[in-house]
Amino acid sequence: MRKTSQIDGGCDFAADPNCSGLIRPIFWTSQVDPAVLTLAPGPTPTEGIGIRPDDLRAGVLVEHDPTLVRIAVQREPYDIAFDNVGGSPALAAVVMLDDLTPDRLIALSRFWSAIAGKPVPPDPRMTDQRRQRARHMLRAVDARATGATYRAIAEGLFPHHDVESAAWVGTAIRETTIRLVRDGLKLVRGGYRSLLRRARRDR
Repeated sequence: MRKTSQIDGGCDFAADPNCSGLIRPIFWTSQVDPAVLTLAPGPTPTEGIGIRPDDLRAGVLVEHDPTLVRIAVQREPYDIAFDNVGGSPALAAVVMLDDLTPDRLIALSRFWSAIAGKPVPPDPRMTDQRRQRARHMLRAVDARATGATYRAIAEGLFPHHDVESAAWVGTAIRETTIRLVRDGLKLVRGGYRSLLRRARRDR
């Protein structure tokens, strides 16, 4: 539901302007985030019981609008985009065929495991290693923006490594720090959406 602001002329906003962006739930489209599952009316299963829209809506955590919701299954969130489901007795998954199809299939497999009551594999997009590197990249970019040298940044990020000036040039830590700044700049200039996808060597 769109909100209006009494202090800004009563204009409509797509989100509540009184709600901080730091706590506002973010919803991505399925074109951008391969983990957004598009569900549409499907054929009635010949065996077992199909999943109905109402079955999933019972677990809604956040609703962007009636067609895009975040639900909880086995205490894990999943973003669902409903495509003209109405009162459909059964749902089918629509998987877009593009460069991200493998990622979409992984997301669908994890969701199926969750609703089937099976163990859910970890999300391969944000591993502990990738999360730690993202933190280092953002810290490196912030430090560089304030005028810090690469060596000073390395001293802050890797306090247990020797970054003395005499041994600085040509060290692996120096090259790592430069890459963190370079990749961090890509991240803050729009590349952050790559975090929605599995890491690839060609990205």
